[in-house]
This record gives sequence, C-alpha cells and structure tokens, in this order.
Amino acid sequence: MRDIIDRLFEWWDNGVPIGLATVVDTSRSAPRDPGAAMGVTADGTVHGSVSGGCVEGAVYEIAREVLADGVPVLEHYGYSDNEAFAVGLTCGGELDVFVERVDRDTFPHFAEVVDDIRRGRPVAIATVVDHPDAAWRGRRMVLYPEGEESSRKGTLGSGRADDAVADDALGLLAAGHNAMLTYGPDGQRLGEGMKVFVQAFAPQPRMLVFGAIDFAAAVASVGSFLGYHVTVCDARPVFATPARFPEADEVVVNWPHRYLVQEHRNGRVDDRTVIAVLTHDPKFDVPLLSVALNLPAAYVGVMGSRRTHDDRVTRLREAGVTQEQLDRMSSPIGLDLGARTPEETAISIAAEIVSARWGGTGVPLSASEGAIHHAEVGGTRWPRPTESTHRTTSSDC
Repeated sequence: MRDIIDRLFEWWDNGVPIGLATVVDTSRSAPRDPGAAMGVTADGTVHGSVSGGCVEGAVYEIAREVLADGVPVLEHYGYSDNEAFAVGLTCGGELDVFVERVDRDTFPHFAEVVDDIRRGRPVAIATVVDHPDAAWRGRRMVLYPEGEESSRKGTLGSGRADDAVADDALGLLAAGHNAMLTYGPDGQRLGEGMKVFVQAFAPQPRMLVFGAIDFAAAVASVGSFLGYHVTVCDARPVFATPARFPEADEVVVNWPHRYLVQEHRNGRVDDRTVIAVLTHDPKFDVPLLSVALNLPAAYVGVMGSRRTHDDRVTRLREAGVTQEQLDRMSSPIGLDLGARTPEETAISIAAEIVSARWGGTGVPLSASEGAIHHAEVGGTRWPRPTESTHRTTSSDC
C-alpha cells in the first residue's frame, strides 16, 4: 500500500470513500507480494494493482460492490479455480485479496498512519480479514513500537485478541515484514477461525553510495526507484552537491569511513542497508571497507577492475580485515550484464542487490526450472554468488 498511499490519502481527506483491495496472502508464483493494494472510487477511478493485471478486472467489480454495501470480502484466486482461470490467473500462483470500504468513519486513524509512513516512523496495521462472526471482519488495530505513548489505537473485538495480535504484529514490525496470522476466534494461539493480516510499515531501507561520480548518480536513481532512502557521500564538496544527485534523498560531504561510523553509532545502519562503494581510491576504500565489513549491512559492493580488486584485497588484509569479512564483499560490483554506461552499470548493481535479497541465481529464467519467485533471504548475511557466477568489472580503473 505504501506505493499508493498519497492517492489514497487524497481521496480519504476529501471525503471520497475507497474500495481498497489488498493482497493478504500468496503462494507459489503469485504476481504481487502481500501488501500490494488497489484503490477504487465510486466514479470508477482505479489506482494501484494487486496482480499485475491477472485478476484486476474481477477485483475491480468486487471493490465496486463493497463500496456500495460496505461488507468486506476475502476472495481467493488460484490456477485451479474456475473463477481464477476465467479472470486470467494462469501463472500457477495463488493469492488472497481482502476488499474493504475505507473512509473517515471506517478508518478514522488513517491520516495519522499516513503521516507516520511519510515521516519514516514505524507503524503496523492489523486487520481482521476472516472470522466466524461477520461483525469482526474489517476491524483493525494500529500499532506502534513498545514504549511509545498510545502504542495501540482501535480494537479487533476483545482484549485477549488485541493482546495476542499486538505481540505478533510488533515482532513483524521490527522485522519490516507483512504476514497473515491465524488464531482462534478470540485470539487463541492454538485455534483457528480468525485470520489477521498485519501490514508493517518500517522505515525505508537505506542505500549508502560512496563516491560522487557519474555512476553514483545512476545508482542513486535506481536505488530510489527500488524504494531505498538513498544517501550519496563524498569528502569533496565540489562534487558532492544536491544538483548533481537530484534523486538522492541526502548528499553528505564527509570522509566516507567517518560518516559510516557516525551513522552506525546513531543506529541508522541495519541488516537491510545496502552499501555501494564507487570511489575505487585506496585512501577512501580501505578505511571505509574496514568499517563496512564489520557492520550488519545486507550488501557491500565495491567498484573496480579485477586488478584493482586484487590490490584492494591485499591492502585490506594488511589493515587487519579477515577472510570471513572479505567474503562478504561483492567485488567487482554487479552482475555480468555486459554493462558499459553508468545507467547500465547501475542496473547490474541493482540486479545483484535484488538477487542477493531473494536468493536469485542471476541465470536467465528461460535457462532454469522451478519457482520463479523466491522467499526472502533472512538474516544479516545474504548468499553470495557461486564462483562460477560472472560479474561486471564496471570500471577499468
């Protein structure tokens, strides 16, 4: 829902009721992840997507009905279902879509949630999407991290259910994950009957780009497109200017290693952070990588030719960096796409980041078998490509 939140708020703020369809569960090769959403208004305006086109038409009609009668609906689509086949879900995946009416009365806290999301404050929404008692369906609770004032707003229907769901939802919020949870009708952990979808809006993951060069501008652009909060950092004020990096959220003038230490101390580097070192200059690279490879960052990629890489590894070993730490470094940076231009190289870097996050191989799908979509790789260390995986050299410097 994050990607359409501005339009949803515009409608909500102007008193326009919304038929909001949200993907709440998926399996196999589903086209969109849980949390993907589509809004429909009474005049037929549509914004967003729940399936990349496969079941949009059917969901649109349900949203119009829900707008009219206010009764929420949980709809299942799968390849084996006659209904799903009729509307075009032929990819082999399955998805559950919850459709509800959202307006000032049904979601009075929506403006506060939108403000939290925009400001990067963590917030989760827990919504009952199925229950034996129809009156419970569509009830929601807004949750904030423990210790914050008014950490809950709204109720699902009972104190027991609220407590059980809140405990689990806060864990999901800390990890930044959406999930469908199942309980007994009153929140019993071993029961069945109540399904609750938790949508967690954690702060955007960060992309730290070091080196204010042309390649950095392209990487910042792609990083922003992928949903990262992008920071470009360089020690040279003449190059590190907002005008040169209009799509970066921040442009910082500082020595890279000092800035990274500072950000880590301030709690702004976590296991979702990706780091791209594009300086390929030993006086910047060695102190920066000595810090970066000790942090819980999800990805550390470094630009340079293979000759530069070999020299860099030697210098890092002399600086006390261990082999285990060196194994975390993706160098030369990126997948082998034959990239030449800054924009092409940025795509190769983004491809490696995406592949690492989801456990992809980088092999063309036409040359592989099995599931197209992978489960997200957990933990702070993403799997590295095998030795046979080729990488782009990105630079001959």
